[in-house]
Amino acid sequence: MSDPHLSTPCGKPRARALGVSLAGLPGPANAITDVPGVEVGYATLIAGDDVRTGVTAIQPRGRERPGDPCAAGFHSFNGNGEMTGVSWIEESGTMSGPIALTNTHAIGPAHAGVVRWTVRHHPHIAEAWLLPVIAETWDGYLNDINGGHVTEDTTLEVLEAARPGPIDEGSVGGGTGMCCYEFKGGTGTASRVVRYGGEDYAVGVLVQANFGARRELTIAGVPLGDALADDNPMAHRHDAPPGAGSIIAVIASNAPLLPGQCKALARRVPLGLARTGTTGSHFSGDLFLAFSTANAEAFTPGWRSLRGECQGSYDALSFIPWGFLDTFYEAVVRSIEEAVLNALVANGEMVGYRGHRVPALPRDRIAELVKGRQRPV
Repeated sequence: MSDPHLSTPCGKPRARALGVSLAGLPGPANAITDVPGVEVGYATLIAGDDVRTGVTAIQPRGRERPGDPCAAGFHSFNGNGEMTGVSWIEESGTMSGPIALTNTHAIGPAHAGVVRWTVRHHPHIAEAWLLPVIAETWDGYLNDINGGHVTEDTTLEVLEAARPGPIDEGSVGGGTGMCCYEFKGGTGTASRVVRYGGEDYAVGVLVQANFGARRELTIAGVPLGDALADDNPMAHRHDAPPGAGSIIAVIASNAPLLPGQCKALARRVPLGLARTGTTGSHFSGDLFLAFSTANAEAFTPGWRSLRGECQGSYDALSFIPWGFLDTFYEAVVRSIEEAVLNALVANGEMVGYRGHRVPALPRDRIAELVKGRQRPV
């Protein structure tokens, strides 16, 4: 069996396979699914010359427990994008149900698909109200984004496919048609183990990476943009400047956290992104969500409140004191950096809509360029 830290379940290499030095102790799968209960599924749509898109689904408490709210927090680093449901997250400090990531023009069918799935499998929840979390990045360079290829049925399929354990990366799910640092980008994941109070907790992240200008790319502290500038078809596009695009990041942990602490974790994502070189673009939608799966059944579900089942009762939370969160912040920063690199490394060249071509990160060259020059771990 292959080492999940070095390759994906499909055998694609990950960043560590190139000898890239990355700090921190990863979980068993080095993935968001190292957080117990978290499940991930993909629907990858590749057809003909023009279809390069898909949907990624994250089930925070698994498919069987979508109605148990998690403490959650949201942060927008740059708002040229969309993540639905965040008004309620900001108001209540909680979220429940599946999260779906897709392309910019497929927010609607993904949203409707999550509602249909909930009505089908958990109708008692749908009878109250649903505010699904759907997030997007733009894949219109490689994908016919106006072709309506993502449907409600696509979203139903991916929600049914969500599973725990090691997950694939690169051009899969919502990341299928995405580009990162003007190389082929997409879906990446990573995790870190944090010890607190005699317990080991997981901090896992999943990114949909579609951002960055080639000149900015940095790996393990080594600036590589100039050395890798020779094959860049995207440099000649006229619809957007270099660096335009977006990144969605979802952070999960089984550590007991308050909603405000989840938001604090989400605010650390830009520090991990900066390690890969980006300075942030005005034309990028950089939206981040963090949730904690601890404190199960501690938040009264909305549908139970409406029925008066919890009238007069009280909710109670345990949480790690604020002064001990630095190691969790560190885990987020390190995991985000590695997840972006995994999205780049576990990939290949793609040709899509209107013949547009995006090259793969040249892995052999990267291994040579960073050898002996990496920052200390």
